[in-house]
Amino acid sequence: MDNLNTEKHCPNCNGNEFEEAIDFMPIKPKKTSLSGSNKIYTFCLNCGEVASIRIENPEKFR
Repeated sequence: MDNLNTEKHCPNCNGNEFEEAIDFMPIKPKKTSLSGSNKIYTFCLNCGEVASIRIENPEKFR
């Protein structure tokens, strides 16, 4: 997380403090009823702009 705080700048407000959070609903494979994986959002603490969204365990989709 420290890398996010020192290397990135928000394209919306030029802020440089970011945090990560997860959504309350996991993303699930469309073709199966298997359990899914959390979505991890990285967002600017100054304005709330979402810098990235990634899947915590992408191997669940193979």
